[in-house]
Amino acid sequence: MRLGPLLALSAALLLGACGERADTAAAPGILRISTSNEPAKELFGPVPVPSAQPPEAIGSYARGCMAGAVQLPETGPTWQAMRLSRNRNWGTPELVAFIKRLSQKAAALPGWAGIYVGDMSQPRGGPMSSGHASHQIGLDADIWMLPPKRLDLTAEEREHLSSISTRRDKGAHVNDNWTPQHMALIRAAASDPAVARIFVFPGAKVWMCKRATGDRSWLRKVRPWYGHHYHFHVRLACPAGDRACVDQAPPPPGDGCAEAEGWVKRILNPPPPDPNAKPAPPRPPLTLSDLPAQCVSVLRSR
Repeated sequence: MRLGPLLALSAALLLGACGERADTAAAPGILRISTSNEPAKELFGPVPVPSAQPPEAIGSYARGCMAGAVQLPETGPTWQAMRLSRNRNWGTPELVAFIKRLSQKAAALPGWAGIYVGDMSQPRGGPMSSGHASHQIGLDADIWMLPPKRLDLTAEEREHLSSISTRRDKGAHVNDNWTPQHMALIRAAASDPAVARIFVFPGAKVWMCKRATGDRSWLRKVRPWYGHHYHFHVRLACPAGDRACVDQAPPPPGDGCAEAEGWVKRILNPPPPDPNAKPAPPRPPLTLSDLPAQCVSVLRSR
């Protein structure tokens, strides 16, 4: 890892800008947090290393943190982590193991050398400065739609290479970049017992619903959601024994195909805008007090 500037920034942030002070009664390096009103993303984002605690997912996917995170190696035999400057290739041991399993299955697909892995979580989870409301407890990962042709990209290449969009008509349909291999990869992910949800754009779900044969139970985990055409989002269930982890609610009964069709109809025939509608006020950023109490100890940990 590249820790020098980030360690300095992290120390400055935790000791000064956030109104925190060193606890002189505690062991060196342990901090007593004296304010909880600072946006949590400004506390968690700059910390470059995981906490020295047993691995644990704490809280919910969009309101939590992670203890004892494991880093996905930047490069493996069947994967590469992308956008290394973000330092978001961290997760629970279960997430890292899942990515390795999925990447092996991807490498068996025609035209795929493995997978490019986008954002997972920060070293201690928590809210991110940009890009996601979830990904906070080390159980979410974005898998790029771009089929890797090579797995020896340099760090600079990983900063500038872009994934490909697979949608057409604002997500109502797939485009020519979408292939049966995308469906095979998503099916492999959804069939993994550790997976609770997969989010992908509506047109992709409809395409798969029309072509799935045999056991269709995996489709239940695949849910349409806004965006998710440059990548699909995999969410794992809470690991066994993580009692502070708030699990994903079970998906509705059935395969969800009718629901995806409904999304497509709304995309193609959106209702007219309400001239009297007032824009919703922006949500304030999460603060440390909005997160589970255990997240304080995660921040304090060396």
